[in-house]
Amino acid sequence: MKNIILASQSPRRKMLLEWAEVPFEVVVKATDENYPRELAVEEVPVYIAREKALQVQAHLRDSYHGQYEGRPILAADTVVVLGEEVIGKPVNRRDAIEILMRLAGREHRVITGVVILHAAGETSFQDITTVRFHPLTEEQISFYVDKYQPFDKAGAYAIQEWIGVVGIESIQGDFYNVMGLPVSRVVQALTQLDLQ
Repeated sequence: MKNIILASQSPRRKMLLEWAEVPFEVVVKATDENYPRELAVEEVPVYIAREKALQVQAHLRDSYHGQYEGRPILAADTVVVLGEEVIGKPVNRRDAIEILMRLAGREHRVITGVVILHAAGETSFQDITTVRFHPLTEEQISFYVDKYQPFDKAGAYAIQEWIGVVGIESIQGDFYNVMGLPVSRVVQALTQLDLQ
């Protein structure tokens, strides 16, 4: 498989690609994560992922003069959706607790948008996993927030941490999608590129 460019500094995405034995190099550029409000919620993470990929593509083209030409660029973005509301990363401790109080005892969707820029153009898709939390007390939620500091995570939680282990009642779809990358679909897409 080609050595790809991962346009993400997420330790979880790096770990998942390592587990899948996909060779990669990390290149990131600061990207505005705002999006047009008229977008359907399912399109939001794809839009943001595309912006991340395009920023990295422009940076590589401008700074490295073709050295990375032909290397696929992989970007992803994950959002949590409650009803039709996109829930981003918490701004502080209180916000994280309030987000998790809203998710407790309810079902929400985790949507990861994936964009791969390659020589032939773009491959993009989104993967949706439905997650239901058990009812949780504010004490449990405060314990989680204080110990794990989930301020860099959409929806204020990571499924592979304590709250996922004890708090999740059910999950429909790809577990790894909730971690931030539907890695099996990514590998399938990259394999298709290698075959072209």
